Amino acid sequence: MGEMLSRALVLTSPPGALAPETVQAARALLRGRTIIEDRWLAEREAWETIFVVDEDEDLGPLLRTAKAAFREAPIDVNIVPDDIAYRRKKLLVADMESTIVGEEFIDELAALAGLGPEIAAITARAMRGEIEFEAALRERVARFKGLDAAILDEVYARATLNPGAETLVKTMQKHGATCALVSGGFTVFTERIAKRLGFDVEQANRLEIEGGKLRGTVAEPILGREAKRAALERLAADRGLSLTETLAVGDGANDLDMIRAAGLGVAFRAKPIVAAEASASIVHGDLTALLYLQGYARDEFAA
Repeated sequence: MGEMLSRALVLTSPPGALAPETVQAARALLRGRTIIEDRWLAEREAWETIFVVDEDEDLGPLLRTAKAAFREAPIDVNIVPDDIAYRRKKLLVADMESTIVGEEFIDELAALAGLGPEIAAITARAMRGEIEFEAALRERVARFKGLDAAILDEVYARATLNPGAETLVKTMQKHGATCALVSGGFTVFTERIAKRLGFDVEQANRLEIEGGKLRGTVAEPILGREAKRAALERLAADRGLSLTETLAVGDGANDLDMIRAAGLGVAFRAKPIVAAEASASIVHGDLTALLYLQGYARDEFAA
């Protein structure tokens, strides 16, 4: 046998959807195991139990069984490491579009420009990993050549924050973490969203504008899949953190490398290719589920 480790089975849901009977069923799945702690993180919304495993044990079968048991309910089931020194992460790197905000801004821009279906099809292929993100971005932006730059303000006006975004950022900062918004989108949007939510750092691609018109080009180098991972690694190194102390969250294929590299990589309402690779996946809950995955109880959230 190898070293004995602790793991957390975490159930999260929309408020009020996690029934006590579901928790009882989850406890039954762990029958015969050594339980360290069992608690509600938020009544009828988030619950966890900490249990002991052998370091060589494959928890895949347990996770699949648990997910199958609750697949008819709006419940997210995840198993995460419960290392007291590293469970609460010191660096959050978040994707912006369809993660922190509900929109894909490039698709909103396309809709206003009358290019909706054409651009959306390219976006969808890129997010599924069927074409390289950088090439897809250049192809889409080229179609916007000559548009009045004022249209970007109209696009931003459509922005809606995903539920839990502000609480996620403020709570992690309250407990000493740095929060970074790293997007394959555009600085004209990340700068405003970062300011609105109080992110410490933001990074994205820059649309080139000349004479008040979009040039149809993006400043090089393009921030894509590899650059997102590099940003995670650089931000961690600059703060003297190991990657174990980091959390990355996103929804698209261009987020995969940073999700894989982070100590906790979370797929948030993500494409199947991303959910399959992430160490945790959230489909039903909001962004506060990322706090529950780190062991935060609701009464520890920032106001």
